[in-house]
Amino acid sequence: MTSRHLTPGRMIHGFTVTETTDLPELNLRQVRLVHERTGARYLHLEADDDNCLFAACFRTPPDDSTGVAHILEHTVLCGSERYPVRDPFFAMIKRSLNTFMNAMTASDWTSYPFASQNRNDFDNLLGIYLDAVFFPLLREEDFQQEGHRLEFDDEGRLTVQGVVFNEMKGAMASPSSLLSRRLARALYPTTTYHHNSGGEPEKIPDLTWQQLRDFHARYYHPSNSWLFSYGNRPLEQILEQVDRLALSRFDRLDIDSAVPSEQRIDRPRQVEERFPLDPSESPGGRSMVQVGWLTCDIEQSDERMLLHLLSMLLLGNPAAPLYRALLESGLGTNLAPGCGYHDDNRSTSFAAGLQGTDPDKAEAIEQLVLRTLDRVAAEGFDTERVEAALHRLEFANREVTGDSYPYPLLLLMRLLGSWLHADDPVTPLKLEEPLARLRQKLEDPAYLGREINRLLIDNPHRVRLLLRPDPKLQEEMDLKLRDRLDGIARQLSPGQAEEIRRRAEQLRKRQEQQDDLSCLPCLTRGDIRVDEIVIPTREIGVNAGRFHFFPQPSNGIAYLIGRIDCASLPASE
Repeated sequence: MTSRHLTPGRMIHGFTVTETTDLPELNLRQVRLVHERTGARYLHLEADDDNCLFAACFRTPPDDSTGVAHILEHTVLCGSERYPVRDPFFAMIKRSLNTFMNAMTASDWTSYPFASQNRNDFDNLLGIYLDAVFFPLLREEDFQQEGHRLEFDDEGRLTVQGVVFNEMKGAMASPSSLLSRRLARALYPTTTYHHNSGGEPEKIPDLTWQQLRDFHARYYHPSNSWLFSYGNRPLEQILEQVDRLALSRFDRLDIDSAVPSEQRIDRPRQVEERFPLDPSESPGGRSMVQVGWLTCDIEQSDERMLLHLLSMLLLGNPAAPLYRALLESGLGTNLAPGCGYHDDNRSTSFAAGLQGTDPDKAEAIEQLVLRTLDRVAAEGFDTERVEAALHRLEFANREVTGDSYPYPLLLLMRLLGSWLHADDPVTPLKLEEPLARLRQKLEDPAYLGREINRLLIDNPHRVRLLLRPDPKLQEEMDLKLRDRLDGIARQLSPGQAEEIRRRAEQLRKRQEQQDDLSCLPCLTRGDIRVDEIVIPTREIGVNAGRFHFFPQPSNGIAYLIGRIDCASLPASE
């Protein structure tokens, strides 16, 4: 069933169609709706694809670094109203034919996507996901398991445990992760991106169970939801379930989760941060230097495409001028992680720098970046390089790929930021119109040079971050945590200490407990497709060779694979 009959103004299962758009370059039809009772926003991408995907997304900007959004993402998956088992998602692995099932926390949003080619399986997962995000149990013991809790070790000393706490201890010990987080903290001093949505290990123990519950009540409401589906599943069937299983139980709320634009600074800053290094290792050549700029806001779609192009031209390969200048400078061993343009946040950013360097080279690296940009702005780019970059840009936007994530999830990731912050999920999926406008501007040979000056060289919102190793830092952090825990231990009454031991034992027993999984849906043999999927093929002979053609919805991209029989070649060849 197609969505052609769903025209603007049409009401269906509590939703009103607000807009429909054909996207011929991606073989998609986009349908936007709003749920009248709650204000939930809905986007459907109709495609001739049975790998259907659904995602419930929420704008979840944290105002601290306790990791509340991250811990909540874990905790809502620990049982819900209709499925009160300890880990329904893990249990569904044996009961589902899903092609993807996960949840993810970004800097300002949380998303719960799943995909399946089986229609009954899709329905089963839709029910579980809706119940998990809107009606989770959020038990205190699950918060303690996933977030943080106090436990006594074998020597009787207090420790902090928890899935997210331990995960973030590892992440924040990684120089690459720290570089990204600390650059964001410096580039975004006044908005939510200043905080670590994943959680800083020293801040995670500050989060309380009640604060977690309050965060869910505030943000996990249909009025703050962005719901997405993709594929050939009839939209009406999905909408009926979404309304019946979840949205019909809510009323509209006025929820302020909007993220403002970052306030611009009027002069460049220099920031120095540390990362822990094993005392047995030498700190020489272990530093990283990153020069970052705050660039355009996410709703400026043409400027974002320009910045993607500039990123390719400046850093896209070893022959690109900024890439080459950095590597050939001898100031470091390789590009720093995270070089290039990033448009995930409300205000976007660009960065370039080196790893494998030393602190006394930070100034030289920053000046090298600026000199190279000056030179490139004055000299411009070779026309063939610009055309090649435009081709790569178009190819990246058209290609149907599923190597890391399902293709529909990649589409969602492409449009989600613009949808959340600019109420525009359509423009990020369009390519031909903005590309045509960009090509027209490129007819002016001085255009790219002017834009490099405006967006980067003359842009005062610039930060130079030096991330240097410190062999004493880990010991310093461990001692700080130890002092905090010893202080807590000294204040514990015998009854409180016994309560900590009792809870730890209770959690251990619960983790070993076998839940009754009969409440979870399960596929039958009759639900499973057993017929062979036939891919249409056309074969022709040319001279001594044969060509096999497999027509597929590849968005205008043709792939050629050649195989040659070498059996008759002599061994010397």
